This record gives sequence, structure tokens and C-alpha cells, in this order.
Amino acid sequence: MITIADASIRQQLRDRLEGLTPDAPRQWGSMTPNQMLCHLTDAFRLALGERGGSAVDTWFTRNIIKGFALYAQLQWPKGVPTRPEADQKIGGTPPTQFAADKNLLLNYFDRFCRQPRDFTSGAHPIFGKMSAKEWDRWAYLHMDHHLRQFGQ
Repeated sequence: MITIADASIRQQLRDRLEGLTPDAPRQWGSMTPNQMLCHLTDAFRLALGERGGSAVDTWFTRNIIKGFALYAQLQWPKGVPTRPEADQKIGGTPPTQFAADKNLLLNYFDRFCRQPRDFTSGAHPIFGKMSAKEWDRWAYLHMDHHLRQFGQ
């Protein structure tokens, strides 16, 4: 199973992120590349416990949807709405300069990946409490999903 626990996977994600340009055409959705950078940063901030999220988890999402989303060997569906605090058009962090936003995301990604971890993970708003292994899998899938959104 692919996760960010693998150094080669982390490097692949970094390389794909480095290849992202401000004018990259989206394959689906409505975010711009810069909004996507801020969306991913906000998601890592939530995972690091630095940003709160509006919890909508239920027994079904914690036990069924989480297992399917993290462990089924399928790509995540396109067009699933995000939580308002990670939506750059509603309550997410607004984009500034593309290079600065990309650098900030890389810094959060590096901190999230650092071992031993120096943070206590927040709860995922849909999946609830997650183990370190589940967060590692989520981080890969979330970044992969949005990088593919812009052809990376």
C-alpha cells in the first residue's frame, strides 16, 4: 500500500508538486492551482491539530467510508465537496503568491512526514480519529488526488 511513510513516495510527491505551475489546466473541479496549494496546506494544518475542522463524522463514515477511502485500490472520486474550512472560496486560507504558497505547503508536508512526529494529530472531519498509518495513507491519497487534478 502506498503511503508517505516511504521516502521514495515522498520524493515523488515533492517532484510532482515542483512541476505544478500557476497556469496548469485543471482536469476537473473549480479550484485554481494556487487554491489547491492552500487547500492541501489547510488539510495538513488540520491533521497537525493547528486548524479546527467541522466534524461531520458518523459511525458509517468512521468505519465504512474511511476503510473504503483509505484501503480500496481505487482513485478517489472527482467532485466531492470539501469541508468549508478547507474550501478556499468559503473559509479556507486564501491564496497569496504561488511560489510562497507552494513553499508553505512543502514546509507543512515536511513537518507532517518528519519522524518522530512532533505533533498530536487532529481528528479528520469525516473519518474521525486516525492512526499514524492511516494519516500517512490519507496524506498520499489526498495529495495524489489533487496533483492529478492539475495533470501532475
